[in-house]
Amino acid sequence: MSDSRDDAHRGSSVPHGFDDDAHSRFLRSRPPAPALAWAEAMLGAVVLRVRALKGGSSSAVHALRVSSRSDQDGEHTVILRRYILPELNAEEPDIAKREARALQFLDATAVVTPRLIAVDANGTDAGAPTVLMSRVPGRVDWSPDDLDTWLRDLAGVLPDLHATPLTFGHRIADFRPYAPESWEPPDWMRQRALWERALEVFRGPPLDPERVFIHRDYHPGNVLWRRGRVTGVVDWQAASIGPPSADVAWCRANLIGRFGLDIADRFTRMWEVISGRTYHPWAEIAMLVDVIGGPHERKRQEREDLERALAQRLAELAP
Repeated sequence: MSDSRDDAHRGSSVPHGFDDDAHSRFLRSRPPAPALAWAEAMLGAVVLRVRALKGGSSSAVHALRVSSRSDQDGEHTVILRRYILPELNAEEPDIAKREARALQFLDATAVVTPRLIAVDANGTDAGAPTVLMSRVPGRVDWSPDDLDTWLRDLAGVLPDLHATPLTFGHRIADFRPYAPESWEPPDWMRQRALWERALEVFRGPPLDPERVFIHRDYHPGNVLWRRGRVTGVVDWQAASIGPPSADVAWCRANLIGRFGLDIADRFTRMWEVISGRTYHPWAEIAMLVDVIGGPHERKRQEREDLERALAQRLAELAP
C-alpha cells in the first residue's frame, strides 16, 4: 500500500475508489484512538503522523509514520487497514483473517508484497477488523506516459504470481465469481440473449480447470510503480486458488472501464506471450455477470465495450 495518483487519463472516468464523496471521506477519516493504540502496541512504537491513502472503497487505509521505542528501526512507515463498513463485515466476517493468511502465504512468492505485522481479526482491540502491514514503496499509476510498456509490465507480474508454490494446508479459499447486484439484464444491454447465456455459464460448473494462486482483484489500482517500474502489488484480501485467466479477466474489466476494449485486448495478448498460456474465456464470462449486473453508472462506450467483450467470450466458449 502506498500513495495513489488520481490523474484523469484522456478524459476518462476517475477510477473507482478515488472519488471525493461522503463514502470516500468517511473511509479517509482519522483512525480512532483504540486503533492507533493497538498499532503502537503491536509495533512497540509511537505513531508520529497519520495520512489517509486514496484508492480503496471497502476499507479505511492509512499510512502511519512511527518511531520505534528502540533504536533498531528508528522512524519508518507502516500501513493500517481497517474494515469499518458494517455491511461488509456482516457479509465477510473473516475478511481481515483472510488477508493476513494471504500475506503470510505470500512469503513464498517472487512478487513484492506487504509483509504482515499483526492482525486483529475480530476488532477486539482495534475497534474493527484490522490488518497492520509493512509499506511497499511506489505509487499507483492510472495515467502512464508509455502505455505499451505499462501494459507489458502489468501483464508481466502475473506469471511470477501464478508460479507461487501451493503448499499443503495453505487455507487459501477457492476462486468463486461474485453474484451480481441484479439477476436481470441492465436496461442499456442491447442483446438480452447474451445475458441469459452468460447466466448459464455463471451457474454452471467451472470450465477452466487450472488452479494456481491468484490475486483475484488484480488491476492497475493495486499495482505500485516507481520510475516506470513495478515495485509491488497490494490489497490481498480476495486472494484465491483458481485459474490464472481470472486475474487477467478482472484486470481486463478495469482496463475496459478506463481505456476501452482494444487496450484490454492488447493487455491480454501481451500476457499470453509472456506467460505462454492461452486465455480461457470462462472466468471473464462469469466475472462480467457481476460487472454488468452491478449498480455502477457507466458511460455509453464502456457499456458497449462490456457487451462486446461478453459476446466475444461466449463465442470463444461455444463448441
